[in-house]
Amino acid sequence: MIQLRMLEHRLLRYLGIAAGCFIASCSINLFLVPAHLLTGGATGIAIIFYYLAGLPIGLQTFLYNVPLLAAAWKTLGRGYTIDVIVGTAIFSFCLDITRVLNAYSPIQDVMLAAIFGGVFNGIGYGLVFRMNGSTGGFDIVGAIIKKFYSFNMGGVIFSFNCLIMIAAAFLFGVAPAMFTLICMFMNAMVTDKVIAGFNSRKAVLIVSDRAEAIAEGIMEVGRGVTFLHGQGAFTRRERNVVFVVVTLTQVAKVKMIANAVDKNAFMIIMSANEVMGRGFSSPGVRVGNVIRRYEEHPDEQKT
Repeated sequence: MIQLRMLEHRLLRYLGIAAGCFIASCSINLFLVPAHLLTGGATGIAIIFYYLAGLPIGLQTFLYNVPLLAAAWKTLGRGYTIDVIVGTAIFSFCLDITRVLNAYSPIQDVMLAAIFGGVFNGIGYGLVFRMNGSTGGFDIVGAIIKKFYSFNMGGVIFSFNCLIMIAAAFLFGVAPAMFTLICMFMNAMVTDKVIAGFNSRKAVLIVSDRAEAIAEGIMEVGRGVTFLHGQGAFTRRERNVVFVVVTLTQVAKVKMIANAVDKNAFMIIMSANEVMGRGFSSPGVRVGNVIRRYEEHPDEQKT
């Protein structure tokens, strides 16, 4: 039974990776190539030679990844490399079978092509990365360099992509390179959103002399609260710090409760892209009732 579940999980992973590769490939052939734009990584190099000599983008991408995959097998291990081989093979295949979309580009404006190409590329790559997959290319280079030199992987990949943009500027002019940077920016933004999930949360820290009263008010609108131990560095005074994770629509409610209980409360609101655990349900009580009670009885439940 366990082996069957593991097999199902792996199958779903590979289906997700295949879907992501297909979306990214369609985006490249539908938006970027007709507008004479590029993308990052080994695919960007392949597109340059496609413009210069008409060589198939997918086949080039796979061939450029062969020495990188060999290096990954020796340095990063079998498990990592197998997943990258699968992603690279699927992506390379999809790039060439979707080549017919070059003739059906729905957008003639280069700026729009860069924006939409980046968005759909981000959706595709984000889906691949969310399934813990990879399409190879500079991801492998970045992983190898990070292992031996402790460099930031994102910085390494960005540096190599900058070299591609410089080469493109010399070969095709500055304008295509600049539009490609817009595409890459959109790609990165959407990829991060897909990986982290669109259902983002907010983590709230509240420092107040009336932490218990604030916590009770927040719990009455359906959110669980945790007390953290805090101590003022200057005053050495100990107090509880309220910690709560809320949805975007509940941030205003928490702020209103904290302000109603203690107008001098110190509050920090931070992004929490993914929250897992019990108790994350919609509030069952109107926040107005809680705030009204504290406004009518400001001295209630002093800490």
